[in-house]
Amino acid sequence: MIILGLTGSIGMGKSATAQMFRDEGVRVYDADAAVHEIYNVGGSAVGPIGSAFPGTVKDNKVDRAALRDIVLNDAEALKRLEALVHPLVAETQAKARAEARSADADILVLDIPLLFETGGDQRVDYTLVVTTTAEEQRDRVMSRPGMTEANFTAILAKQTPDHEKRARADFVINTRIDHDYARDQVRALIAALRRQKEG
Repeated sequence: MIILGLTGSIGMGKSATAQMFRDEGVRVYDADAAVHEIYNVGGSAVGPIGSAFPGTVKDNKVDRAALRDIVLNDAEALKRLEALVHPLVAETQAKARAEARSADADILVLDIPLLFETGGDQRVDYTLVVTTTAEEQRDRVMSRPGMTEANFTAILAKQTPDHEKRARADFVINTRIDHDYARDQVRALIAALRRQKEG
């Protein structure tokens, strides 16, 4: 089974690209969805986060906005949060890998926003970075509800710069033109990976 690590900075089109892999019948593990699951009612992160960050658990689930307000500009708080959350997310990824192997999947895409930042690129066979222009990125992000210039700047500061991600990636997909162009690139990559696996 080929493990493809998919990443891209905020607003680059990563989630849309991940969906294109799903549309082609490829298994995709979504790290953001995994975090949402462990933050929700009954999730494994609710208790530990509630203890470490009082006031961030409401109705038996993590209030992500309240938590973000605490950690966004506090590097020490963010480190404490990551120390709690990363091992729990790693468990969900290990489960996804095991399920894909059991299903005899030929490709598993790991959709991980901080793939390079967390060393996840060392645990995959290939890396794929989704990109667009800085102008297009800004337009997409600033159109999101509740997004502010300060939040956008803070988020970018925590992410490896796009040019560095592209330099480190095995593959790059550009989402600037349109969905059809990006989808063609996804299909070509899937075909190439399958040829490599068969060879």
